[in-house]
Amino acid sequence: MAADALDGAVIAFDLDGTLVDTAPDLIGTLNELLSAEGVRPFPLEEARPFIGKGARWLIQRGFAEAGAPLPDERVPPLFDRFIARYLERIADESRPYPGCVEALDALKAGGARLCVCTNKLTGLSASLLQALGIADRFEAIVGADSVPAIKPDPRHLTTAVEALGGDISRTIMVGDAATDAGAARAAGAGLILVSFGYTETPAAQLDPDILVDHFHELPEACKRLLGACGA
Repeated sequence: MAADALDGAVIAFDLDGTLVDTAPDLIGTLNELLSAEGVRPFPLEEARPFIGKGARWLIQRGFAEAGAPLPDERVPPLFDRFIARYLERIADESRPYPGCVEALDALKAGGARLCVCTNKLTGLSASLLQALGIADRFEAIVGADSVPAIKPDPRHLTTAVEALGGDISRTIMVGDAATDAGAARAAGAGLILVSFGYTETPAAQLDPDILVDHFHELPEACKRLLGACGA
């Protein structure tokens, strides 16, 4: 493994379920919406896998799973209400995963360039990261409204890498779910998945290059994968 394996490499991170445990605030907001509409709310653990494809999907999935599927015309006003309330409580209970901040700092110290590649809206993503005090670790925050198509479409990841002037062949996508795996594989990037995120298919079954169980494993995993790719 080259000593400078991280130098100049792009490490692109998913946000919800990868960098930050956002489920308490996301599902809390969903449950407020459901309750206001006379629909049953969800226990947190039951609804965690609904996260990862954006707020519209979360709302539609939540109502459908609760037995009250939404007609198309009901989605926009409910989406607007969801976003307004979520922004009010965006970091009430959401926290970076243990070891996350230390891992980000170690990657940057090694010369890696960091960005966020998320199906969350860009403004919400920036607001969350700023509220948590970690937005300055990232050179770009690229959300669902900043790309031609969202993950698993590879253009989401390639747009994020291009924002940094990076090379996709020296990029690693760090995520938790099939959307991240699909984008990385289609774009030709390396893939590291965390085992603790939000996914209906266990991360180990998504065939990552490396699976990590804790953030303290991530810097060495990135070095190992970049070294194997000839960094």
